[in-house]
Amino acid sequence: MELSDLKTFFLPFNPPRWQSYARALSVLFFCCLSLWGQSTDASARKFEVTLINEPISIDGTLDEAAWRSAPSIGNLIQREPDTGQAPSEKTEIKILRDENNLYVGVVAHDAEPEKIVGNNMTRDASTRSQDTIQFILDTFNDRRNAYYFATNPSGALIDGLVFGDLNLNTDWNAIWDLRTVRSETGWVSEFAIPFKSLNFPVNEDVWGFNISRRIFRKIEENQWSGGRLETDFLQVSAAGELAGMSGIEQGISLDLRPFLAASYLRSRSDDDSESDFEPGVDIFYNITPSLKLTGTINTDFGETEVDSRQINLSRFSIRFPEKRSFFLEDVGVFSFASTGPEGSPGVPDARADVFPFFSRRVGLLSGQEIPIDFGAKLTGKAGSTDIGILGVQTGDTDLVEGKTFAVARFRQNFLERSYVGGIFTSGDPAAGESSETYGLDLSLATSQFLGYNKNFVFNAYGLKSENGETDDDMSFGISAHYPNEVWDGMLVLREMQRNFDPGIGFVQRKNVRLYRGGLSYNPRIYNYLGLERLQHDIFYTQFDSLDTDELESSEFYVSVFDWHFLSGDAIHSMFDFTGAKEVLIEPFEISPGVVIPVGEYNFNQWKSNISFASKRPLSGSLTVEWGEFWSGNAENIRARLSYKYAPWFRIRIEANQTFADLPEGKFTARILNSTFSFSASPQLTFSNLVQYDNRSRNLGWQSRMRWTPKPGNDLFVSLNQGWINEDIGSLRFRTADTKLATKFQYTFRF
Repeated sequence: MELSDLKTFFLPFNPPRWQSYARALSVLFFCCLSLWGQSTDASARKFEVTLINEPISIDGTLDEAAWRSAPSIGNLIQREPDTGQAPSEKTEIKILRDENNLYVGVVAHDAEPEKIVGNNMTRDASTRSQDTIQFILDTFNDRRNAYYFATNPSGALIDGLVFGDLNLNTDWNAIWDLRTVRSETGWVSEFAIPFKSLNFPVNEDVWGFNISRRIFRKIEENQWSGGRLETDFLQVSAAGELAGMSGIEQGISLDLRPFLAASYLRSRSDDDSESDFEPGVDIFYNITPSLKLTGTINTDFGETEVDSRQINLSRFSIRFPEKRSFFLEDVGVFSFASTGPEGSPGVPDARADVFPFFSRRVGLLSGQEIPIDFGAKLTGKAGSTDIGILGVQTGDTDLVEGKTFAVARFRQNFLERSYVGGIFTSGDPAAGESSETYGLDLSLATSQFLGYNKNFVFNAYGLKSENGETDDDMSFGISAHYPNEVWDGMLVLREMQRNFDPGIGFVQRKNVRLYRGGLSYNPRIYNYLGLERLQHDIFYTQFDSLDTDELESSEFYVSVFDWHFLSGDAIHSMFDFTGAKEVLIEPFEISPGVVIPVGEYNFNQWKSNISFASKRPLSGSLTVEWGEFWSGNAENIRARLSYKYAPWFRIRIEANQTFADLPEGKFTARILNSTFSFSASPQLTFSNLVQYDNRSRNLGWQSRMRWTPKPGNDLFVSLNQGWINEDIGSLRFRTADTKLATKFQYTFRF
């Protein structure tokens, strides 16, 4: 890279039209610094962990002498609904440790045990619609990142990683043990977290810790530390402290996870079949107590869930979520300040995502799987610096030759929740030549904004891609976010230039400048008309063309009627209004044979939504949108119906249909899907997904089984079957491909 390139990268605001932008950035940056302060949370608590020598049996009874004699960590405090008050139900929490494990025992008393809600025992079940015990472990006590563990009254194992002081990734799965037992006075949970499953500094005596209990039927959340409405449980900076954690040994900190994967594919298109049998291994090694090396050879993702169907009625690409375990673990290390913030639930997103690294570009191309021969990943900390380095080599296929991909990410932390960082990526799955992207980002965050217990985040970033183009190959932006309980506001300014193309990243929209601002007001009004809170939103989004500096599209969104009830029911949006404007400079085929011509379009739309609490056996939701749509009109109806029979059987049916009537033609976009799952126990689960869309006319069924006889050892079996609808409007389906896959993995810990 030449000196002129460096100048262009570090001074992206040189053009005259960006001089005011540069001044605004400078003013915001120095104002933010002047308003920052170190958080000294007076509600933070401390507890000394008891060291034991006797064995603990994980059975959910807490009947060992060590449990009986251990002190409680103290009472919890209500976060909601009665902030700062004593909980409505008593919760006893005790913590022990030996040389190998951290033990957490919780006795959750309940005067009405028959009303306890625990409706799912699958791995990483959602905690939003049931009673929950959850805790976080900030093993480095950096007040930013933490391990997350949780369960419900049905004994579901739920774990994840908290990063950036607030974000949770539940796709990370650790090796740990849990048993949950219901009783006539409530429910009991017993956790055992092996130290070999965690990274931590050996000589650090204090870990960050917080624990919470949610009583769903009362919309009640009780926390050990924090306990303010403005302090979310996942806000690691508000956690308390566990003392007595020094001197723990991890052995050589090596996990070997060999696996055997077998598959059978029957192709109906050419009446051929093939089978495959491949061994492989995943390796996890702690180079230091704070740096982990993850390796994979002959990688297999046969256990991965298929994507949910979507029909794209916009002009821009859809970003599907990553579901492959190798890329999901430690995903927070590679996060970048070019994404978000988004609004409150229900607010339309900006559709302007910028990801310098998007892992689905590696090992996948045009929906086809590309084999990964081997990969390696180094993640963790070196002092106050977060490190993430990734390298992957893919194999040859009929579509593309094997390629090498690399990512390097560094973040230097300062103050309490702030950082400055850099990123570099190399590789492009679709291009023959090399592609590189590099950038810098800055995040200033505090939970003591202006000296009050309020959250505020300021982000700035700059990115440049090198892929053969010589100019207009950058993206940069700033954002300010005030994410608090009652008031939530944001401002975003972002530019994505015409030739900006991160090879293994994702850019939803190019050659535009984004302006976005919004404000949400969420007052709590407990028990008035059975209400818990209200939500009111107003957001404005505008994209200007970089070629003409004229408006390309805009959207004005208002929600004035959003009621959330104590029962868990909600009228999320009664007559929400969206006013949109689109300027097309080239024709747009919105549906096969239906082409929107060049021109300017103004359309107004309305939306109404009602949902019923998932705590009941039968629940659901209904959303209706109607109004103008491009040159005509359209209606969209989304319906969901769920039924639960005890925690071991669940079924859900969903329909999403758009009916459009345009001068250019009429069309219907339809997606139907159903999921049904059966759980014999938290260790043995069966799940099924059936889905159909009328764009591809493909009916697909995936059936998956997961059996975990022992933590770290798993057997996966999956069946994928497809059928093609040969005649739209009829029920005639032709059998398509069939794939059966199995995988068994066993973990050796050293």
